[in-house]
Amino acid sequence: MSTAPASPPPTPPVRLLVCDDHAVVRAGLLALLASAGDIEVVGEASSGEEAVALAARLAPQVVLMDLQLGDGIDGVEATRRITAAPGAPHVLVLTTYDTDADITRAIGAGATGYLLKAERPEELFAAVHAAARGRTVLSPPVASRVMAQMRAPLPQLTDREQEILAQLAQGLGNREIARALFISEATVKTHLGRIYDKLGVDTRAGAVAVAKERRLLR
Repeated sequence: MSTAPASPPPTPPVRLLVCDDHAVVRAGLLALLASAGDIEVVGEASSGEEAVALAARLAPQVVLMDLQLGDGIDGVEATRRITAAPGAPHVLVLTTYDTDADITRAIGAGATGYLLKAERPEELFAAVHAAARGRTVLSPPVASRVMAQMRAPLPQLTDREQEILAQLAQGLGNREIARALFISEATVKTHLGRIYDKLGVDTRAGAVAVAKERRLLR
């Protein structure tokens, strides 16, 4: 008498750590994720520092990371620290921000995926599972921005703007850049404004991230 083949063992749920500085948002996410059935939230963090510590202690497979976290380090820096650790979990950014600079900084810091909070629950669940397998996940608007960046011609920076951008990448402030290049701080600020416009960013970190992503640093 033949016996039916044994069914494969059930797949264990994805171990997930949630990081968001708003308690109400975290509570909503936890309730939503609990309905998935195949995702287990093993911890929640309200700051970047807490997320880094819990990621090391709880060994989740995926960290669901907000970008803006109030005081302390932001989601990008938390992502960088988490993904730098041995055997690091994958980080899936979940945010309302979809600027080129935010996307570039997050991916440059090691994020596996970038999802917008406007996505449907089913998309979030699928993204968590994809991230757990190491697959890149991007919301459609984010994917469109990434493709547009790749297709866009490289911005044309002047020699002076290149020099200032290089100093910026070394972490120098305006006064230090002015001294290094023998120009005034006002001139540095003027050039920085032009650099930001050409790169489509509004912060120093964003300028450096885009410059590295598009290989503009000499």
